[in-house]
Amino acid sequence: MAVRVIIEGRVQGVGFRYWVAREAERLGVGGWVRNRREGTVEALISGDSETIRQMISRCHQGPPVSHVTRLTETDAEAPEHPGFEIRPTAR
Repeated sequence: MAVRVIIEGRVQGVGFRYWVAREAERLGVGGWVRNRREGTVEALISGDSETIRQMISRCHQGPPVSHVTRLTETDAEAPEHPGFEIRPTAR
């Protein structure tokens, strides 16, 4: 199971991607995270449904200096590779 999330608000320039990667590692979810040019953060979260829900809940909060105003999610294909990675900004 996998979910793609778009996180809006003050989420760039505050360490959001690195925070997401650490939280993903703590929970044992797979996927990736990256900035998008319009100022949002996009993540693919893969794992069992309960762990994905926990990760999404954490993304709603974000790191202390961030401010999440909106999070949208859509079903997605699970990533081909195991683990969690920080990707370059989406074009």
